Amino acid sequence: MNFIIDETAKALKELYGVELDANTINIQETRKEFDGQVTVVTFPFTRFSKKSPEQTGEDLGNFLLAHVDAISSFNVIKGFLNLSLSDDYWFSILDNMVKGKDYFTSPKNGQKVMVEYSSPNTNKPLHLGHVRNNLLGFSVSQLLEAAGYDVIKANLVNDRGIHICKSMLAWQKYGNGETPDSSGLKGDKLVGNYYVLFDKEYKKEIEQLKAEGYTEEEAKKNAPLMLEAQEMLRQWEAGDEKVIALWKTMNAWVYAGFDLTYKQLGVSFDKTYYESDTYLLGKDIIEEGIEKGVFFKKEDNSVWIDLTDEGLDQKLVLRGDGTSVYITQDLGTAQLKYDDFKMDKSIYVVGNEQDYHFKVLFLILKKLGRPWADGLYHLSYGMVDLPSGKMKSREGTVVDADDLIADMIQTAKERTEELGKVEGFSDEEKENLYRMIGLGALKYFLLKVEPKKRLLFDPNESIDFQGHTGPFVQYTHARIKSVLSKGQFNASGTVEKPKELQGVERDIIQELIKYPELIRTAAKDYSPALIANYVYDLAKLYNRFYHEVSILKVEEESLKQFRLHLSYLTATVIAKGMGLLGIEVPERM
Repeated sequence: MNFIIDETAKALKELYGVELDANTINIQETRKEFDGQVTVVTFPFTRFSKKSPEQTGEDLGNFLLAHVDAISSFNVIKGFLNLSLSDDYWFSILDNMVKGKDYFTSPKNGQKVMVEYSSPNTNKPLHLGHVRNNLLGFSVSQLLEAAGYDVIKANLVNDRGIHICKSMLAWQKYGNGETPDSSGLKGDKLVGNYYVLFDKEYKKEIEQLKAEGYTEEEAKKNAPLMLEAQEMLRQWEAGDEKVIALWKTMNAWVYAGFDLTYKQLGVSFDKTYYESDTYLLGKDIIEEGIEKGVFFKKEDNSVWIDLTDEGLDQKLVLRGDGTSVYITQDLGTAQLKYDDFKMDKSIYVVGNEQDYHFKVLFLILKKLGRPWADGLYHLSYGMVDLPSGKMKSREGTVVDADDLIADMIQTAKERTEELGKVEGFSDEEKENLYRMIGLGALKYFLLKVEPKKRLLFDPNESIDFQGHTGPFVQYTHARIKSVLSKGQFNASGTVEKPKELQGVERDIIQELIKYPELIRTAAKDYSPALIANYVYDLAKLYNRFYHEVSILKVEEESLKQFRLHLSYLTATVIAKGMGLLGIEVPERM
């Protein structure tokens, strides 16, 4: 594209004596129904040519054809000049890819970025919503790293608060000393069961109080279980040894469970922050903000910020009794993260129900004069629904992440065996393949949709070897590997230009050349969906190539090697692209 822009600029200067900035020359890929690969929009040049868009296109096309070796032909449709690039040009691109080991990587850009994701609560196991969060955060981290950033993957664990005390209290009252070892349950599941049990018993108490004449609101506030949970939180904040010991024990169970789920998902972290360490940090920042006039106090001693000028409202930043609210601790944690790593950008991967919260947080930090606040970004994503409807943790109706992963692997096994795709595989190879396909299906389905969109996850639709799915892309990769193996391909061998490029061969080279720029765009937009859809299009294109031309049975050895190199580069890009999504691709399938 840049090459054509430069040549077009030179042509305009020669033809019409005008020097145009590259940004003002509009070019695009030629639409599929027309001949050519690159289209120049000629309408803006008519003010210099004093001719119609069509005649301007003819002038420009004839000049480029005469002066630029890489252009082999052109056609003009209304105000659009469609250029075809020569076989020599496309072959030189392929040759550069073959020779250039660093062709598909970006150099380091000297910038540091933190991506914070996962942020689980230690009162329940991870569920489908967390799965989207983790996969999105991990994939964005991979993308940024591929685009040249130094990346810190961070997790802020919500390990304190009333919701944690609910699980602790329920276990204390009804647990009879049950542990993960004694129950055979993962620790996060065990603790999550007590969170659900708390809600069940709490509702019973509410109904009892309502029967005694309390209103719904009064019953919720005065239910003995809720009062006990609030007292337990006060004891925790006061450092009560028994409460702290129970909290540490139950959280340790949960962390052990989380670690197993993270390992299954293939995600990891470089730094973990804990809310119990950070929830008091923001209080000094509140004092600073009062002194600077950023915050103001009300009669009850509570501290607020007025953001009405910004189109928002007044926001509480510290309660009248001096206790923190979420924004207090988030201010402190943001400062701590910057002090620790001095990063240029900080990405928060959090669901879109927190959009308002992050607008307020970032505005406050800017008003406090934090220069690094401009680098803060909320990667807001939509919720995940299932065909059966929404999920609620406290009612125990969530789709547990571990159960979902196990179901996906089982479905992958059933589908693969139905298709008879595992002949000659050992049991261990089969299990690894089912895991790869099941997780690939899950990850691809959740990442192929733009983050901001809410999505409906259908497990059955996600494992389809022919649809817009992870398994289809994985199967294409395995198919290419089989072709390379049968062709005894040598990656270090030379490649010769064929007498004539087939249209589909040119299309594949044109698709491959997009990959480095697409990584930069996807990283800039924090969008794994761009990569997911690209590898699908590339896989579709390769399958067309596979069916339209002979690869292994062609008589000329040089043509066979050319097509094997084209296959090899396609497999390389598919594997790299899927790797950025956290998806493994099988060598055979």
